[in-house]
Parts: sequence; C-alpha cells; structure tokens
Amino acid sequence: MTDFTAFEIKRSGTWTQKVEECILSYDERFLRRKVLKTRTGKKVLVDLPQTISLENSDALVVEGGKHIEIISAKEPLLEITGQDLVILAWHIGNRHTPCQIETRRLLIQDDPVIGHMLEHLGANVKSTMEPFNPEKGAYGHGRTHSHDHGHTSHE
Repeated sequence: MTDFTAFEIKRSGTWTQKVEECILSYDERFLRRKVLKTRTGKKVLVDLPQTISLENSDALVVEGGKHIEIISAKEPLLEITGQDLVILAWHIGNRHTPCQIETRRLLIQDDPVIGHMLEHLGANVKSTMEPFNPEKGAYGHGRTHSHDHGHTSHE
C-alpha cells in the first residue's frame, strides 16, 4: 500500500505546494516505475509514461496537485582539480562518465579506474560526499547510454 501515487513530474521552478521530500542519489533519480520513500517514511508509487532523469528540486505531482520535491542525496564522489580542467573534462566525457562541471573543479561518481587515469593526466583527485548533479546529455535528452548520438532516446 502506498500513501501517494505520481503520474507526472514538474521541473524545478515550475511548481509550488510541497507536501513531502524524497532524497535520492543520481542513480535513483533515473526511473519510470518505482516505489520511493519520502523523508518521513511515506511511500510514493511513481508510474511515469517513460523513463526520466529527475533533477534536484524537480517534483513528483501527486493527488490534489500537491508536489513531492526531489532532493539530490549526498553520495561518494571524486573531486577533480588541476591545471587544465577542459582537457580533464574531455577525457571524462570521452568515457561517457557523468560529470558535474564547475568553475574550479569537476565532480564524478567514485570510480577508482577513472580517478587513477585522471591522476596520470596530472589531476588532483580526492574523495568527497556531496549531492551529484551532472550536466545533462548533449541533445537535451538527459542521460544517454549509447553511442547513437541522438538518433533515438534511451531515457
């Protein structure tokens, strides 16, 4: 039995009337049909028409037009700094690794193999626990999992 059912999402900044929050990791925010637990332990059946990547501050629309806010959970990440972040970002992207790009650092999911490669390229790599909000896919489709380069969406 669930407390809420969500058939729709609203993107950050387009909704009001929050009734609950769900704290989800990057991987957990990629879903179509799943039961989630809110911060207070209530169950939410998410049943969307297609798989979608939820972003921080998006909302699940539930009964009565109310909203359950999606919060990015803190998770193990690697913080990358170095002389040339552009080159380091290129190597990360070349391996189709999700990356949060900031002015003075890059963040990726904790992957020792990628971390070791980046260290060999001169990067400073350190572990951190933070929310992970990587850049969206190149064609505006969010996450992609193939080399199909926009011909079909895999969301």
